[in-house]
Amino acid sequence: MDEAHSETPKEDWAKYPHVEDHPDLLTTDMSDLRSRRRHNTWGNLIHAVLQKLFFPHTRGYISDVVLLSRIVTYAFFGLVIFIVVGFGLFLWYGRDLPSPGQLVNNDLSQSTRIYDRNGILLYSVFQNQNRVYVNLPDIPKTVQEATIAVEDKNFYSNQGFSITGYVRALLGILTLHGISGGSTLTQQLVKNVLLTQEQTITRKIKELMLSIQVDRKYSKNQILEMYLNDVGYGGATTGVEAAAEYYFGKHVKDLDLAQSAFIAGLPQSPTAYNPYNGQKYYLARSQVVLQAMADQNYITQKAADNAQKEVQNFSFSSAQNADIKAPWFVLYVKQLAAAQFGEQMVENGGLQIYTTLDYSIEKYAEDTVTKEVAADVKPDNIHNAAAIVRDPKTGEILAMVGNADYFNKAIDGQYNDAMASRQPGSSLKPILYMTALEKGYTAASEVMDVKTDFPTGDPATPTYTPVNYNGKFNGPVQLRFALGNSLNIPAVKMLARVGIKDFMTNAYNLGISNWQPTDANLKSVGLSLVLGGRETTLLDETTAYGTLATGGIKYNPVFIKKVIDSKGNTLYQEPQAQGTQVAPANAVFIISHILSDNNARLLDFGAYSSLVVAGKTVSVKTGTTDSFKDNWTVGFTPSYVVGVWVGNNDGQPMSNVASGITGAAPIWNKIMSFVLKGKPDDTWLQHPPSDVTAMQVDALFGGLPTAGMPTRSEYFIKGTEPTAPSPVIQQKDGKVYYIVREDDPVSTDGQNRWQAGIDAWIKTAHSAADYQWYPPDDLLKQLGQNNNSPTPTPTPH
Repeated sequence: MDEAHSETPKEDWAKYPHVEDHPDLLTTDMSDLRSRRRHNTWGNLIHAVLQKLFFPHTRGYISDVVLLSRIVTYAFFGLVIFIVVGFGLFLWYGRDLPSPGQLVNNDLSQSTRIYDRNGILLYSVFQNQNRVYVNLPDIPKTVQEATIAVEDKNFYSNQGFSITGYVRALLGILTLHGISGGSTLTQQLVKNVLLTQEQTITRKIKELMLSIQVDRKYSKNQILEMYLNDVGYGGATTGVEAAAEYYFGKHVKDLDLAQSAFIAGLPQSPTAYNPYNGQKYYLARSQVVLQAMADQNYITQKAADNAQKEVQNFSFSSAQNADIKAPWFVLYVKQLAAAQFGEQMVENGGLQIYTTLDYSIEKYAEDTVTKEVAADVKPDNIHNAAAIVRDPKTGEILAMVGNADYFNKAIDGQYNDAMASRQPGSSLKPILYMTALEKGYTAASEVMDVKTDFPTGDPATPTYTPVNYNGKFNGPVQLRFALGNSLNIPAVKMLARVGIKDFMTNAYNLGISNWQPTDANLKSVGLSLVLGGRETTLLDETTAYGTLATGGIKYNPVFIKKVIDSKGNTLYQEPQAQGTQVAPANAVFIISHILSDNNARLLDFGAYSSLVVAGKTVSVKTGTTDSFKDNWTVGFTPSYVVGVWVGNNDGQPMSNVASGITGAAPIWNKIMSFVLKGKPDDTWLQHPPSDVTAMQVDALFGGLPTAGMPTRSEYFIKGTEPTAPSPVIQQKDGKVYYIVREDDPVSTDGQNRWQAGIDAWIKTAHSAADYQWYPPDDLLKQLGQNNNSPTPTPTPH
């Protein structure tokens, strides 16, 4: 037939069966057809499309009446099919629906249990829940209205379900984004009590059917009462009465507007909005609730603004749950699990979460932190502390102590200081010196530790003049001793030489997430960066030090080993650790060796500081901010990384903190000694990489040994070893002189402030009797003519 069509003249179209019943409807006058199309282009286009759909074999023009008739016919039969199929689906899925009456006598879902790596139960969600049913008249109107405003503003007018929510769910299916969509309070109640949390079409259909039945069976106030008594508000709290007691230590009937808004905002994501997890996401959520109440005329805008100010100054009650072990760690694990499996699955799904924590280490660390802080409260004004222990080979967190006492409200004990952003002081200097080694400097490179002014570019404070921790200046020091003793002026000079961007890049690569070298971040820091000019967290610091412990291989922190659902199915299994090489092993080895060298830190720390772990080879570094608000100690072996921070959450400075002796160091020493107890000493620092070599150098200026000068041994990356005596040492007429020259790479006005500082130090530290420091003018002139100006640390090429 197709061939016949292709060969038949237009005048004979009416002869064929598909149009013979309506020959009068054909249009053969082409001029008339062109006229119609010219005056109604879009109409003709739509008409042509519809004709193609409903009369696919007709090549003539079909009138609007016939076309509309065909469309109505198809629509009628489509509607009949839709009703029949829909009714069938409702019968099919409704055959095993639970009774809506179960809402008033429901059993709570299974509890989720969180274990340590050895199967010790740390926390059982809902195991010891405080759930007291309260009648709606005993629940403040502010709680009711806040809940309706933010969760289901059409609650009193809808039929138990949301049409727009199901449209969004349908769009989610069509766009492959998954089944989602806004749920009414009735739907949430049905989902939480009568159904599962699975995201499937079947569950959505059942939810719709049950929501309609519940809405018909119960009054709106009954539904609201059941919802407010059955929804989870975080942790072991179910219902508004338990939530009021947990967060504010009062009955729900006594809550004010601000507290009501906070409570109403929790069900969307109880873990994220939990005020005890070290974050304050609840502030923004409470503002959303209050604004919704104002927009829906439950309260005035002024009342909303005043309540938000109250939220910002909330003092939460202590959650006295003695059955929770490792609380800071557990709450963070809950947050991670909720992000991966959903809030409801974690709160009600009966999960078994096996974590990386070793509770024996955690318990010892908690006890140590508590005892040491208690002993330091009066003499040192220290109230808060945090500690982390991790396995550097996998990134697994073995212990996380977030504060001195979780249940001590007076010290804000539930705040997780292990995750809080703090200034690191000098604790990240090892990364700076690692960067210097990568650029060709060596552990024997010399730098002058003297008072030095650095330009800032800020007219208000045009110069920056750092000082050392002990207020002294040591003159010529090699980088090994500059790092070992944590000297500040050499560190700032080296940062000026290697560059802020390269330093930040290495720190970011090693795990300091807040130091990403973006343009904005680079503009916000200066040379004080190496002394603590940008914040980080204890968790990130242990990641960076763990990277040093593995020879430059970074492993991200791991908290969860395995998750099993209530039916025994494995939902998650920790993959085999896969690290990333982010730093060269040769430079990392030399830095690690310096940090383990007790002789390298004798100048400031002495021989018997808390940085020494008896009988063990441990690399360690301290850090203290200029304001004495933060004090750190972080150290490692190839098997363990231990990091400790101490300070005050209220921002008060500590007193009498001697880095390496008091503050974080004693806590660090006890924890590190505990995890290494009974284990053989690790000798990894006795086996340098193949491209690292040791040789004797001049102990004062770092070049090849010179007659009459003391020597010492040093490690070098091959190719960076000294090949001549230090150019600082010069001879004339049988006498040895020291001629020290340093360029000023950050000068913007031609002044050499580095050299000015050196000259001033020589005059202050050495009298004319120390003739070595006062070479004759003709020697200086000779060196100048030969363009051989000595410098302690030549810039590598």
